[in-house]
Amino acid sequence: MLGILHAADEQPFGIDHRIPWTTSRMVGSPDPPLPYTVEKTFTNLKWQRPIFITPEPGTDRLLVIQQGGETNKPSQILQLRDDPISDRVETFLTVSNRLVYSFTFHPGYRTNGFIYVFSNGTTSEPERTNRIARFTVERQAPYRCDPRSEQVIIEWHSRGHDGGGIVFGRDGMLYISSGDGTSDSDDWVTGQDLSELNGGILRIDVDHSDGTQPYSVPKDNPFVGLKDARPENWAYGLRNPWRLTIDQKTGQIWVGNNGQDLWETAHLVRRGENYGWSVYEGSHPFYLNRKLGPTPVVLPTIEHSHSEARSLTGGVVYYGDDLLELNGVYVYGDYSTGKIWGTRHDGKCVTWQAELADTELQITAFAVDQRGQLLIADHAGNIYRLVRSPKSSLSTKFPKRLGETGLFVSIQKHQVQPGVIPYSVNAPGWVDGASVQRFIALPDDTRVGYSSSGSWNFTNGAVLVQTLSLEREAGNPVSRQRIETRLLTRQAGQWVGYSYRWDERQSDAMLVQKTGEEKEFTIHDPRAPGGIRRQVWRFPSRAANFVLGLTEPQMNKMHDYGGVKDNQLRTLRHLGLFTNAFTKPPAELEKQADPYGPGQSLEARARSYLHVNCSVCHVGTGGGNSKMVLSLITKSEEMNLIGARPQHDTFAIDNAMLISPGDPAAPFFISGCRGVGEVRCRRLSSRPWMNRPSRSSAIGFAA
Repeated sequence: MLGILHAADEQPFGIDHRIPWTTSRMVGSPDPPLPYTVEKTFTNLKWQRPIFITPEPGTDRLLVIQQGGETNKPSQILQLRDDPISDRVETFLTVSNRLVYSFTFHPGYRTNGFIYVFSNGTTSEPERTNRIARFTVERQAPYRCDPRSEQVIIEWHSRGHDGGGIVFGRDGMLYISSGDGTSDSDDWVTGQDLSELNGGILRIDVDHSDGTQPYSVPKDNPFVGLKDARPENWAYGLRNPWRLTIDQKTGQIWVGNNGQDLWETAHLVRRGENYGWSVYEGSHPFYLNRKLGPTPVVLPTIEHSHSEARSLTGGVVYYGDDLLELNGVYVYGDYSTGKIWGTRHDGKCVTWQAELADTELQITAFAVDQRGQLLIADHAGNIYRLVRSPKSSLSTKFPKRLGETGLFVSIQKHQVQPGVIPYSVNAPGWVDGASVQRFIALPDDTRVGYSSSGSWNFTNGAVLVQTLSLEREAGNPVSRQRIETRLLTRQAGQWVGYSYRWDERQSDAMLVQKTGEEKEFTIHDPRAPGGIRRQVWRFPSRAANFVLGLTEPQMNKMHDYGGVKDNQLRTLRHLGLFTNAFTKPPAELEKQADPYGPGQSLEARARSYLHVNCSVCHVGTGGGNSKMVLSLITKSEEMNLIGARPQHDTFAIDNAMLISPGDPAAPFFISGCRGVGEVRCRRLSSRPWMNRPSRSSAIGFAA
């Protein structure tokens, strides 16, 4: 297709032929390598959705839970020899129609053979229960766990955010982590309700029955005797406490906790403490109109924003000879981002915290085996171990200046290389009033996997470019000044985002530090008091997710290529950019409405604006502070927006609605999110076995 002369009756393409981009220097990373990485182990075995792993006391064996619980697929606990070359697993226990989250061994396991299993079910039933049950393992070879030996210890209702942690403390008591029981934002309002067993940590004595049930409540539990409180409660105010562990030397108990909208937390659990959910999410207000429990809120021991974590997996306190420098460190991670951190705590406060590794794993659990290796269960289907990173021998210098990236012929003139292709979108996102220039850079002759129903697939080495400019005099385009250029680079199968901050002389832009930066600009604006306003610009932290915005509906538009206007899809197909492409004329393809342009209905324009700016976060059950669903494919009556009541406060307005249909003068309650650009990174975070909603996060780039 390249180099062929156009037919006389065919309009010119926006770009006549493709020029290879061969000058890229966007390789590697500007940051030093993290001290640890992961290495696959037990490579002779095939795993399916492992979600828990632990050594069996007094043996050289490991036990692994493979996710099940579906009607036709039982949960399985598998047994294997703790040797990297193991090539055989045996079924230790099968549980049908229930999802098994974890299990723990009785302190006297080597003599009594008792294990305690945490499960949720019955599968497919709308009303499900969490269950702690005791099973007995034979004390003679082959040491099988008899499923007929099950004795139910305790049950409570839960159909999402089940918690799933269980561990014996050094006091011999059984500690259990229980979620709020729902799959959204504490719909049952149990987080602060001590009359329920949901939303906290339970503590029971399984060695002594009280005569009416197969356990008793320890007399020193904090809420014994409190009116209407379940005495089994030990601590409360947790959303979905995923993974409970005990420090084998200090006896401290740690729990990881999945957040909702903005924050992930981990807690050093103490008697009677209230961790705030759902009045608070971590240390931040959430539903302040809900009633707090009887004890004050205790701040989380560890807290991560959704710029770096999306679904925290609680870890283990490491002790072993394999990684001596980590002895006594609480090692935990994140299911969505694959990051792993370590924290030291002296019993009073955190004394050290660091990011240990950045992986591509879907981390479901950590364990320390008999040989002192720190093992990680990857839901994608593997078991890994944490290892020290090899010494780096990088020879490529990552560009600290934008002019060093190989994207520009002239950085001062903002003139890109001939092989870098400009593009525009039908519905540009709001970026704090900035104008945006956009480019696609593909190395050599690499191509894009075209999709008519979703985002396109890019190969490694691809770079997406946005340069954002502000008018320093409002309403005067000549006063525009380049503020920031954002690059989204495809490396090792992932998108990594970098921002460059332009200097005042507009001569070049410097790489922004990893955590982001801020700068205040003076804008001359006759509408502002005194004719001047201050605008704080946030340069985002780095991100690693995937691209929104380069889709058929967004790219199906006319673009000015500098004297020649052409439909972008037509030009890009002509250049051979797509591995596969559309077969219909662009006029027959889907096209998103321009929110700012004439010619389409007000509803279509408004829906398009909400879709590009808001729908990334406002998805089904995706935000506890709002139930709005704002994507284009959502029917108007299902948006929870038009004629819908505000969730938190009416501000004393009669008949308050988010949007009051047919009444343009009525107050409305949609609060704006700060726009952050037009190539939004997001990673859907979903743990289906916990009925946890998929949610997305804006981290530096927007769609």
